[in-house]
Amino acid sequence: MAWPTKPSATMQVPRRAEPYVTDAMKAAWTKDVLPKYATKLGCLMPILHDVQHAYRHVPYQAQLEIAQFLGIAPSDVLDTVSFYDEFTVEQRGVVTIGVCHSIACEQCGCGSTKLIERVREKLGLLPGETTDDGQVTLITMDCLGSCDTAPVALFNETLHENLTPEAFDRLVEQAAHAKAGGHH
Repeated sequence: MAWPTKPSATMQVPRRAEPYVTDAMKAAWTKDVLPKYATKLGCLMPILHDVQHAYRHVPYQAQLEIAQFLGIAPSDVLDTVSFYDEFTVEQRGVVTIGVCHSIACEQCGCGSTKLIERVREKLGLLPGETTDDGQVTLITMDCLGSCDTAPVALFNETLHENLTPEAFDRLVEQAAHAKAGGHH
């Protein structure tokens, strides 16, 4: 069996004229993030969270800009973005619903599979998809670290625990009508 290769070394990164990493971001990171970590690589996660929050994804151009700002290899940034569920290179909806599908969330309460099915019924989404209006993205997550309150789901940065089908349906309805910049 042969392993397919991709032309990583010659990949062309789509670019826009305006940088994703703004002077204001750099100033805030220099003041608030860099002093908290012993190494520049240690600053990567909070910076990625800032960019993901600002743009609802971490575009490849932004990854290069972050690498340049921190003086680290672009591959370190891409490795981190591609490893963690909360980061994506594809823009997500105004609200991202992250349903935990660990064994605890599957076995407790109404179960994560049933929650995912409810989103499919209400919004026509499967995991990894975004509504046509760009409002809601559904993802599954490996573990949200709240097994004792399963089933759980993230709506943007807010964790909702001990979900019942009715409570989950209300949250999905709110997500479908949330305004950009609002958090659940």
